[in-house]
Amino acid sequence: MASLGRFLFLGLILIGAFGASAQVIDLAPAKPNPHVHYDRLKRVDDLMTQFVQEKKIPGAVLLVLKDGQVLRHQAYGLDDADAPKPMAKEALFRIASQTKAITSVGVMLLIEEGKLLLTDPVSKYIPAFAKPVVLDKFNAADSSYTTVPAKREITIKDLLTHTSGLGYAQIGSPTMNAIYAKNQITAGIGELKANLPETMARLGKAPLEYQPGTRWNYSLSSDVLGYVIEVVSGMSLEAFFQQRLFTPLGMKDTYFNVPASKHSRLSALNTQDSLGNWHKIPDSSEFPASFPNQTTSYFSGGAGLTSTALDYGIFLQMLLNKGRYGGKTILSPRIVEMMTVNQVGKLMGERQFGLGFGIVPESAPDEVQSPETFSWGGAFATNYWADPQKKIVFQLMTQQYPASPYLEELRAKLSVAIYQSLK
Repeated sequence: MASLGRFLFLGLILIGAFGASAQVIDLAPAKPNPHVHYDRLKRVDDLMTQFVQEKKIPGAVLLVLKDGQVLRHQAYGLDDADAPKPMAKEALFRIASQTKAITSVGVMLLIEEGKLLLTDPVSKYIPAFAKPVVLDKFNAADSSYTTVPAKREITIKDLLTHTSGLGYAQIGSPTMNAIYAKNQITAGIGELKANLPETMARLGKAPLEYQPGTRWNYSLSSDVLGYVIEVVSGMSLEAFFQQRLFTPLGMKDTYFNVPASKHSRLSALNTQDSLGNWHKIPDSSEFPASFPNQTTSYFSGGAGLTSTALDYGIFLQMLLNKGRYGGKTILSPRIVEMMTVNQVGKLMGERQFGLGFGIVPESAPDEVQSPETFSWGGAFATNYWADPQKKIVFQLMTQQYPASPYLEELRAKLSVAIYQSLK
């Protein structure tokens, strides 16, 4: 697993959030929506077809919801570029960092139940995080280092906002990559053998990269939150998600361990050669590309889930509904509001971050998405945004590494195509 880092990249940071009160809307089949120009919406399909034909992406599934109606749930191009196997809209995708939002919601469930507080020190639940230290000097020759005491302990809120001071194994800074490798700590994706409690204990004793609360730093914070959920609930993260989120929401295709009956639906992970042709990445000793179809008990709260465009769309619609879906109340409106407003001040400069999401600020006039749109992405080229003002959910799922340099262009053009279709 030492070379897993070369199979990862930081998920697309699509800045977003939301605010105003939301009507409870459950997903419904496509039907004429009086707020949509359907002739103009066809530009979405034209863009997807163009990018596939020009080999800018191998294939993808696009989901667009407006007012709870399915405007687009369509597959384009190829799933396995070598087979070749057409993409299916029911394909299962490695969602990587899109797992983080689900973990954040799990934490907020426990906060609502009085089992956690945002201000709680993490050491209350994982003792190894007591008396943290911060990196002072690092010797690259032998990965030795010195530390200074942290000015305070890490809190649950620090983890939710990625201001904990933790780094990200394998995809973070070279210094932290070396320190985490020395401590046998990985990024969690495709981790099949490690023991989660033991890994979290080692992480708690490793030095922080920064003083807690002093800067935003994308990190293993969500993996720690996943283990906090296990400790507090007395359940595995897999069981907790299934019982508290997936079953109530009717998310029938979201898993840490994909059942054997659905293995054939796992989308291939593709890569592009020097001639621009796409090829499936096979399993190797360095990285088990088919990890969702293998059995693990290492449930990475930051990157471990597999899902479909429709399942994740249901999750996002629940958030647009201020915590309700399918007659079930998952979270209270106030808790959802807290998650989707800026919680990091100016630590990201002009960008903003809530309790698990990037947020479009008011001061982004060149962004087509409405202020308070919330968003994020995943390491294998999945990304989403949800606009509470226009009541839109966008989910683009493809599977590629490294990500096509055209992927962000596609996402941006699709966003424009969606908004230009509104009346």
